[in-house]
Amino acid sequence: MSTDDERKREGPLGENIPGTKLTDVLPIPPTMQPVSEPEKHEKANDIGEEPTLSHALATTDYEEKGLAQQKHEEEVVDLGWNEKKHEIPAPLVGGLDNEDLWLLIRRFDKQIYHVKEIPTVVPGDLDLNIADDEEFSPDKLRSNTERFYMTVVVGLLAAVKHVARLRSWRETQRTSCFCAAYFIAWALDLLVPLLTLILVSLIVYPRSRGVLFPPAPLALVDTKTGGVQKPKAGVLGSTESPTGAPQNLKGEAVEQEASNFFNSFTSVVVTSATGKHPQASPSAEEGSPDNAVPDPTGITVAAAEAKDVAAGSKGSPEHDKTKVPVETAMWTKMRPIMHGIADVSDTWERFANALSPTSPFPRDVYRLRLAALIVPLFLISLFVTSYMFMKGMTFGAGFGFFGDPVIARGLKWLNLAFPRWQKLLELRNTVLKGVPTNAQLALTLLRIGEANKAPLPPPPRISEPPPERPTEVTDAELRATGAEPPLNATEEELRNAMEHDPQMAYETGGSDIDAAKDSSKNSKRGSRIIGFFKGTTKGAVKAVIGTDHARAKTGSHHARNRLGAVPRPNASRVSGPIDFKGRCNGKKGHVYITTKSTIPAVSFSTDETIEKIGSADREDLHPLWTVAINDIAEIKKVGGYGWKAKMVVGWSLGREVADGLEITDRMGNVRRVMALPMRDELFNRLVAIGIHKWEAW
Repeated sequence: MSTDDERKREGPLGENIPGTKLTDVLPIPPTMQPVSEPEKHEKANDIGEEPTLSHALATTDYEEKGLAQQKHEEEVVDLGWNEKKHEIPAPLVGGLDNEDLWLLIRRFDKQIYHVKEIPTVVPGDLDLNIADDEEFSPDKLRSNTERFYMTVVVGLLAAVKHVARLRSWRETQRTSCFCAAYFIAWALDLLVPLLTLILVSLIVYPRSRGVLFPPAPLALVDTKTGGVQKPKAGVLGSTESPTGAPQNLKGEAVEQEASNFFNSFTSVVVTSATGKHPQASPSAEEGSPDNAVPDPTGITVAAAEAKDVAAGSKGSPEHDKTKVPVETAMWTKMRPIMHGIADVSDTWERFANALSPTSPFPRDVYRLRLAALIVPLFLISLFVTSYMFMKGMTFGAGFGFFGDPVIARGLKWLNLAFPRWQKLLELRNTVLKGVPTNAQLALTLLRIGEANKAPLPPPPRISEPPPERPTEVTDAELRATGAEPPLNATEEELRNAMEHDPQMAYETGGSDIDAAKDSSKNSKRGSRIIGFFKGTTKGAVKAVIGTDHARAKTGSHHARNRLGAVPRPNASRVSGPIDFKGRCNGKKGHVYITTKSTIPAVSFSTDETIEKIGSADREDLHPLWTVAINDIAEIKKVGGYGWKAKMVVGWSLGREVADGLEITDRMGNVRRVMALPMRDELFNRLVAIGIHKWEAW
């Protein structure tokens, strides 16, 4: 690993920041240790040792600074943890808009909920990679599928709409230039050089992207005609979402689309949509809410069996010998599928962050590295004919088909001579070395706040629905190349497309779909039935919650974990950044983080004066337990209620259920804090404050 002096010396691009040395531009692994010494442990004692590039970037002094990058004398500065959106100062991080920062943190909260310390060297010099043996749960499958939609699906849809715009000839000048360049290159046998040259330009010179592919809101472009269309949401309330739905904060519309996208999946995904998460659920006990409510996942299976019977199936479900093995195979294959979805999303995010780096990561290093790989292809394509290319392709296909004896012996020799050589050839270790995923980027930003004693405030909570009015569209979201109007549409056409139409969201592709979708005939009867069951369930849930206090006094561990998990409707969420309301073994108290002492630590105290006096750095608190920050080995988000009970309690009472955290130290001791209204915020501080290298599980 590079030393402190090597990291901070001025790079070849004149940037005095980590990750800008000449070796960082080359697509070579940062270290050979994964192959030469795979079991070697490498732990830092101080953040100044910069265990990873993320830690190094968090402690670097930048010219352009946000409020969270200023040096502070206090133990911790509150930059607006419980303030409204417009009252939080901007920018919190230099070169990054607050809404972009909150978008990253909000998605980080949904994606990461279990981390373990990793003592060995990390791939690509960045931690928080997904573990090879990560745990499977339907809730995690849901998270990864939603993330896949927000990154890959939306990105591919944007590419499809750009192609539709070019093929439509509506933007005549731009399409004419593309057409002329293509056929001239075709006539001169220079198609490959032209394409590679354009690719290099798009990578190295970001302004060329807006010239060749001018931006337009996704929801405003018709995929079939390439022209203007009415957004599916009925109004252009957001520019980056395919539906154009309104939003209070940037990215919320796409996140809601991703959730609805996942909910349309079939049986396994429907089961996952309930959020079943056995790893974080407590064990069931007699009289607990988990035993008092039905299993929602059984509804899908029961409905399928009823359909088969109604269709004339004679076989009894009990006599079906294929059911168990097929279900077992299906759930067994879900883990590699989930891991594959996460890998694809990670790679997509890394390429996006390489092409458009976000502060504090270097601006040009990753683009130069990608371009350096394509330039040789451009030079080779000037001399390689189509005949030579086809000859080489057919030889490679034949060798791959018939050359198994040679290939097998070569792989065997590699495995013996260089164990784990595959790790060195991974994209995150070579081409995308040092390029973060969005989660790694969010963690680096959180570490910047912690390094400067100014924890980044969480995304503001806005309870009001977003306004159903068109969003402001500027040249950054909608423009054309040359003198043509955007999308070759008049001002009136654009205005009519953007304005609110309440009926647009309900329009479907035909009368048959309308008939299948329409439930107005039974809506009143259905709402009365649902209201009846909701009222009955609400009474039962309140009764069970009331008995938890009695069970807790008799020593029930599970009942103690559930105390306070359903706060009162008007309960205050004011908490943080130093102390966080919660319960330990059923006792009310505060988790508080102290960094001013010799050994930074996280503790739990039942002293009520923390909230009144507002200081956790006192010797008279007498905490129930204390864990040094650097001794934490694992942090996991857990639930007091089981997954069924949590869903039913939230639905019947209409309240948010507060979950908890499980903190494990290096000695294996586990501390569990429940009923944390600001669990994600405490999790983020604990993950970002130390010198740990994390792995996501």
